[in-house]
Amino acid sequence: MATIRKVGLSMQYYMRRTLPVLVAVATFLTACSDTNDGDESGLAPALWGEIRQIEITVDELVFDAIAAGPATGEPVMLLHGFPSTSHQFEHQVRALGAAGYYAVAPDQRGYSPRARPATIEQYSVQYLVEDVIAMADQLGFERFHLVGHDWGANVTWAVGGNHPERLISLNPISVPHPLAFAQALLDNNSDQAQRSSYIEFFQTPNSQDLLLANDAQLLRAIYSGVDEEDIAVYLAALGTPDALSAALNWYRALTFGSSLVVSQIDLPTMFIWSDEDAALGPDGAMLTANFVDGPYEFEILEGVNHWVTDIAPEAVSRLLLKHINTYSERSDYPGGD
Repeated sequence: MATIRKVGLSMQYYMRRTLPVLVAVATFLTACSDTNDGDESGLAPALWGEIRQIEITVDELVFDAIAAGPATGEPVMLLHGFPSTSHQFEHQVRALGAAGYYAVAPDQRGYSPRARPATIEQYSVQYLVEDVIAMADQLGFERFHLVGHDWGANVTWAVGGNHPERLISLNPISVPHPLAFAQALLDNNSDQAQRSSYIEFFQTPNSQDLLLANDAQLLRAIYSGVDEEDIAVYLAALGTPDALSAALNWYRALTFGSSLVVSQIDLPTMFIWSDEDAALGPDGAMLTANFVDGPYEFEILEGVNHWVTDIAPEAVSRLLLKHINTYSERSDYPGGD
């Protein structure tokens, strides 16, 4: 039986710019008196919530990533969407790390400057899925929790459908199950086709130039409701034609099809959707339950648009921690076996 809950926002979610500063100060003061009680890597528990930069090398590709938590913690990987980067998951990475998980959010294929193949077909979904498994192998993640937003959610569903043996739990955000999305697109009574009409523009060869024209006016408009400092981080990564074109290749590669088929998901799954998402309507979201055979939870963030991790970071972190704790395979985590 699927569990469906609606989550409203209060003013506390808009304190996220002040709270991290207070947490950082408290963490530093605690760390000064607690430097020997760490995990095997020597990281003190007081510092588990601190973000650190890492690199993940897969063959000739080098993925930049952020990480937090003890290296011995149960692993969680978080996959960003378009046009974002791992920065969108900083709050969640900190929260998971502070709870003792080893949380890693990579800048994916095309977003990491040293993982930017030249041809469009190299951005097809099967390569994106292969990247996730290869990065997990390099990190030593035998089994892990997977989180993804937007395009990252699309990849998350594909990993769950093709490599379920590698996952502990599945946590897609915003984008419904691919078959549910397809049904909504084809339904004449649904407005999903209209909501998705932007994809054709993204697939055009010069879309990056139009998005970046006039000081990236069109690209900036996409980040509706996102704070300017966060937008600046995304533009620093994607504000050149080469970088933005590589990110857009995820859309262009859709025309090449994929050898992957995602049918029923037999994993503990939590799907988070927001009711003011302009790109993804309620039809695909509601149909998603039909394609999950494992334990399923459907969480609705009320009054939130598409950019849930940027606009409602505390709500997302709280939901992820609760779900991941519930299905942890470690006895030393809340809810673990």
